[in-house]
Order: sequence, then structure tokens, then C-alpha cells
Amino acid sequence: MKVYGFSVALVLGAMIAIANAQGSTPVSPSPCQIRPTVFDGWQAQEVTNDWVRLTFVPQLGGRLMQVTFNGHPYLFVNPKYKGKYISPAEAAGRWINYGGDKIWPLPEGNDDEQHWTGASTELDDGSYAFTIVSQKDRCAVRLEGPPDPPTGLQYTREISIGNDSPEISFHAITRNFTGHTISWSVQSVSQYDLSNPKDASQYNHDFWAFTPLNPHSSYLIGYHPRDGLANDPSYSVKDDLFRLNWRYLESEVWIDSTAGWLAVIDGSYQYAMVEKHQYTEGASYPGKASVIFYKNGPTVELDAQGVPYLSSKNLEETPYYMEAELNSPMAVLSPGETYSMDTSWFPARMGRDLHTVTDAGLVGQPLVVTRSSGNLDVSGSFGVFFPGELEAYLYGESGVERGHVPIQSVSPQNEVELHQVIAGAKDVVRVSIHLIDTHHVDRGALGEAFVTRDNGGH
Repeated sequence: MKVYGFSVALVLGAMIAIANAQGSTPVSPSPCQIRPTVFDGWQAQEVTNDWVRLTFVPQLGGRLMQVTFNGHPYLFVNPKYKGKYISPAEAAGRWINYGGDKIWPLPEGNDDEQHWTGASTELDDGSYAFTIVSQKDRCAVRLEGPPDPPTGLQYTREISIGNDSPEISFHAITRNFTGHTISWSVQSVSQYDLSNPKDASQYNHDFWAFTPLNPHSSYLIGYHPRDGLANDPSYSVKDDLFRLNWRYLESEVWIDSTAGWLAVIDGSYQYAMVEKHQYTEGASYPGKASVIFYKNGPTVELDAQGVPYLSSKNLEETPYYMEAELNSPMAVLSPGETYSMDTSWFPARMGRDLHTVTDAGLVGQPLVVTRSSGNLDVSGSFGVFFPGELEAYLYGESGVERGHVPIQSVSPQNEVELHQVIAGAKDVVRVSIHLIDTHHVDRGALGEAFVTRDNGGH
């Protein structure tokens, strides 16, 4: 059985969650910290707050090798290469997959110089310089890579966390260091661990990925199975969401989603990660895809007699992981010019029944409000991105606000199962549930619903 690690910061985070859940005075968060460490045999750097631990190995292409939230690790770390480093020269055109999270250029291929071959180059496998940018209200680090002659690109990433939530912010900068114009997309590539938490020799059958479909999609069925089986049983659509239930079969699917987010959920332990980016309307995306999911696994092939078979299922060669990828528009860069892509990650708790994502959190069961015996029954299930309080905003027939009602304290470390009775005047016809963070900032709504009457209502 996999045993999740812990630290003082994460224990303090649990104390915060318990205090908030019980409605007592919240514990003040500890300052975030940056310190050197050793991770799986590599020299690494660790950035922590009470909520998350980020582990970087600068030598491995500036990778963010692991993200741990509430003791739960999200990212795949390839056991084949733990503690090892293979330089681009030693790789000699091979791709050395260490795992973790990084950025890549698109489009991929070997058609011409405007396609990236995907081999271990300075972008993906060079040694990056690690610098501490800030260590006060926010802890921010910079990872700056060497120039990569095949693409003409130089990558820099700045990654930061604050003291009061598990939100992780990424600022990726691509620079054209050549004397001629180049054109590339930036791709955020996160490899999630798909091994079964109870038996690493098996895969996690209850792992899910989601992103909203584009109602005006350029793809015939709303998504494009670019590699693998077109009718891959992993794929489905429900409530306008593309859903992927991970299966050990290689495939890649492209989605031209305009929503600006994807979510992955480990249903076995109810841990979610939401990745957000800014979708640019009318921009040119590589292959029209703003989101890509890649499933690692064996492929269906034909033998010499034309009989189909599965390729290698050796876990050393074909380990359990999935890539969640966010793409930027194609950027045309003049000599010396830079392009920036900003993304944010939000770890939280949520089961497999995801309905949607808002600015405040994840929605499992949408909000339902029922009037009964002069009161309002409020229910729904949610995961929140920030600690704080839920408040019900009450609205009358004409849309005029009728007041706010505090509901309960919440924490990202706990899924919110809302079953609450609140007072509401007879003229209240609509209710919205908002998340107010610990700085009294309104983080937005988790849901909004019109009031209905139960069979016994008056």
C-alpha cells in the first residue's frame, strides 16, 4: 500500500481544516518556505505552505517533479530513472521521461524546423538555473533553461504559492534567442500518477479527467481522437463535459474547449486537481486544440499475418500515467521577443461525479434550494479552492438582494456536503452560495438556484 508522506506544514494545514470545519477561530497560516532537499536521489528544492509541497529538480529540465496536497501526491515519477540524470548528448535523440510537470513546444513532429521532435533536448532535459524570487507573502521561484538551438527557444518558468491557500501560480516565458522569426505554441504538460494506490502493479480504475466541450467545436463529435482507438471506451460525454475514465491503452485526444479549465480526479481517494488557463477567442491553436489528454499504455498493432495484438505491457517500458496538457495559441516571435503563458492549479477534494468548475471551486451535486415550513433547505456537494466561509445570498422576485446568511466554514482539504436549513423570507425566490475567503474576499459562487417547494411546503 502506498503511504503518503507528511510534513509539519501539512500537519498544520490539517489543523486549519479541522478548526475551520468545527467553526472555531481559524489557525493563522504559517509563512511559506523554500529550502533545498533530496528527492528520490536527486538534489531538489522544496517550496511549501500549510497546504501544499512543491518539489523541483532543476537539473531535469527544470521539472516540478511532485505536488503533494494534504499528504496526497499527484504526479508520476518514473521509477526507471529515479536518482539518475541522462544529458541530452547522452540521450542521443531518445526521449528520457522522468515524469513530473514541464512545458513543451507545439506542434510536434519531424516534418520541418517548425515541428518539435520530442527528443530530450535542452528544453526538456537541460540543467535549469534555480533562483528564489520572493519569500515573503508569496514564495516564488524561477527556473531558467539554456537556449535550445533546434527550436530557437529559451524557457523560463516562475512558480509561486501564497500563505493562505493551496493555489499554485505558473508564469511561463518563451524567448526567441535567434536572429530570425519563429512560431510556436507553449504547452503545459503534467504527468499524473495512474498506479493503483493500494497495489502499484495495477492501475487506478477510478481516475477521471474532464473538460467542457466547445458548443461550436471544429471537431465532428466535439473532440478529436488523434491517436489510438477512435471509439476508445475511456471516452464519454455527459452534461456537455468530455469525460475520460482512464484505461491502460495508449491514446491521445484533442479538445477545442473554450472554458479555460481541465480537471483530473482520483475517485478512489476523492482528490482533484483543476488546471486553469486563459482561452483566447479567435486565436490560432495548434490543430485547434486548447486541451489534450494523453494516456500511456500498450497500443493495438498487427502482426505479420495481420492479426491484432497489444504491444508491450511491461511496466518499466509502459508505466501507468496520463498527461494533462494545456496549450497556448501559436505565438509568432521576432528576434529577442518573448511570449508569456499563465496557468493556475487548484488542488481540492471531489469525487468522480463532477458537474462543473467555478472560480470558487468544483461542483459535484449542483445546488438545490427547497422551501419547507417557512425555511429554506439548501443542499449540494462541492470542493473549494480557498479556506473561508460559505454565505447564502438571497434574492427577491425583482432580483433585489434580501441579505446574506452565513452557512458554514470550509477548507480545500475537505469536500463540502451541504445540507443546511436557513431562514428565508417568503419573497426570497433565488439563492446563490458564495465562498468568502479568510481575507473577506468574495471568491465567487459555487452555485445558484431558484427556490422550489417540497410537497409539504406552505
